[in-house]
Parts: sequence; structure tokens; C-alpha cells
Amino acid sequence: MLYFFHGTDKDTARAKAQGLIDALQKKKPDAELFRIDAENWNEAKLQELTAGQGLFNNSYIIYTVSLFEDKEIKASFLEHLDMIVESPNVFISLETNVDKKTLTAVTKQAQKVHVFEKKEEDIKPSFNIFALSDALGRRDRKKLWVLFRKAVDGGAVPEEVHGILFWQIKSMLLASTAKTVGEAGVAPFVFTKAKSFAKNYEEKELKTISSQLVRMYHDAHRGVHDFEVALERFVLTL
Repeated sequence: MLYFFHGTDKDTARAKAQGLIDALQKKKPDAELFRIDAENWNEAKLQELTAGQGLFNNSYIIYTVSLFEDKEIKASFLEHLDMIVESPNVFISLETNVDKKTLTAVTKQAQKVHVFEKKEEDIKPSFNIFALSDALGRRDRKKLWVLFRKAVDGGAVPEEVHGILFWQIKSMLLASTAKTVGEAGVAPFVFTKAKSFAKNYEEKELKTISSQLVRMYHDAHRGVHDFEVALERFVLTL
């Protein structure tokens, strides 16, 4: 079962998707909620969630967010569209820009498709926040800073930027210490990319940066420093 929310009015689409989740959880308080995005994407897990249910036949609610921003993840999701639609579990998918061909395919099968578009004068050029992770992987400080400012000035919250950067560092650490994709426990394309990027860093360096980002997150939420300022300082001293 698939409910698909999309459109350039991201705030409204997100609010409506969350509203549906809240209603489903109220109706089925025992249903287990899973959130899937590019950071924790796992094709095997998706297949498991389409077929399985919890103990005592409790259903799952699966919330997927911005998967289509990654071409390979998008292709994998669409390959499993039949399974998702026919699943006894509820899938709620949130996307922003969806091309016509993809939207047609989803519309033909989804139980419900909701679109929320901003007025033309309110639309700003879209920004792929995952470009930050590539710049970090390449260790391109100038490009990373330019993208950081573009993300923040475009409305991205520090937690979102931090999450992308931490995910890339974690992926590079896993790829640098694992011999195979199975050992790393990440998607093959993530492993290949991270393995290449990891050559730009020493393993000890990656561990130091990982610890630094963890500490930064907790210190920011304790009020020790301003999160955005700390992130920008990190980018400029990379």
C-alpha cells in the first residue's frame, strides 16, 4: 500500500505526510514505524518490509524521504514498486521534484498521490544537499564551503547539513576498513564511492573527524556553541 506525497511546497507535503502517519498510528497504536532515507537505505531491508509484519501480525508503517534524489536508490525503489503497492504494510513516500515518467508510473499503482506545488513566484532553484557529501569526500574545501552557504542560505537546518557530512565520514570509515561491501554493511554504490573518497583521508583522520562531528552535535544542543557557526568553522578548517 503506497501513499505518495510530492511537490515543490516541501513544508506542506511533509506536514500532510506526517499527518497521515499520526492518523495511522492513532488508529493502529501497535504498528511499528520505520523511516528510510538515503543515509540508511538498504535494498534488502526494503524487501523485508514489503513482505513482513511484526509479532502478532502488527503491521508496519514505512516512511521514505527524498529517495529519488539519488538516481540509483530511485531506480531500486521503482523496481520494487509492485511489491510496495501490494504490501500489507503502509508505505508513505515524500519527494520533491518528480519527473513525468516516474510520476506516471507511480500514479498508476499508488493508492493515493498528493501533489503540493508552490506558486511560481515562490519557487527557488532546487539544491541537492547530497552534493555536500561529494565535496567532503573529494576534500574540496572551497566547493564544500560554497555548497554549505548555498544550503544554509536556502533554508537547510544545521542538523540536516551535519547529518549529510557525518554520513559521508561514516561511510568512508566503513569502506576504508572493510574488504567487501557485505562486510561494510552498506549499499554497493555507497561502498564504491566511499572507497574512492577514503583515499583522500588517513583512517586516523576519519576517526578524528567523526568524533569531532559527534561532539559538535551534542555541544550545539547543549548551547555550548552555535551549530551553524561550528559547522562553517569545521568546513573552513577541513
